[in-house]
Amino acid sequence: MATKYRSSKKKAPTRAIEKEMWARGHQTVVGIDEVGRGAWAGPVMVGAAILPRDTRVNGVRDSKLLSEREREALFDKIANWCVSWAVGGASQEECDHLGMSAAQKLATRRAVDGLSIVPDVAVTDGKWDFVSPSVANVELAVKADLHCLSVAAASILAKVVRDRQMRAMSESYPHWSFDTNKGYPCPVHKAAIKGYGPSAIHRRSWVFMDNCNPWTAIKRTPPAGQTSLF
Repeated sequence: MATKYRSSKKKAPTRAIEKEMWARGHQTVVGIDEVGRGAWAGPVMVGAAILPRDTRVNGVRDSKLLSEREREALFDKIANWCVSWAVGGASQEECDHLGMSAAQKLATRRAVDGLSIVPDVAVTDGKWDFVSPSVANVELAVKADLHCLSVAAASILAKVVRDRQMRAMSESYPHWSFDTNKGYPCPVHKAAIKGYGPSAIHRRSWVFMDNCNPWTAIKRTPPAGQTSLF
């Protein structure tokens, strides 16, 4: 069952939402966050982080507020701090075949399956529940990646794992500068598509295929269908 929660504005993420979940009787709270949903290339990834109740790592913020160097510096500290953590992904082929909503739920299921502990409640950002039924209870918190410590930790873990994968992919696909843009739209990325067309790891069902791809022999391919994942 998913419920909605609007957290107060804080400069640094707190344990307020987790504490409320514990007060309700939940024992294991997992923070969930996704990265890569808006990219044109590469996978969508979902991070899951279960934190200890009595310690914290300084400097943890929503991954979007940190530089790449800061995220990399925090990654091992967060990974070692977590009681359990995992990152699940859905490839660009799965994004194209399933559609983004189903691909995001698939990545979430893989992340939760990768945990060594079964959580009884998940906290995630936004108003759309992409976690159920992978976790029995889901708390939807507006701006949770800014305000909730476990979600912020999950966002960093997912972002660093995906960024590393995109940097590795850039060695095979150098023209699209995936090492710097990580598959997201930007002027350099758009120019590369116009010059070289889409790469093998571009999401070919995305609208940019109509708007930015002048290669008429390479057509946009709509999602093949909404396959049931559960």
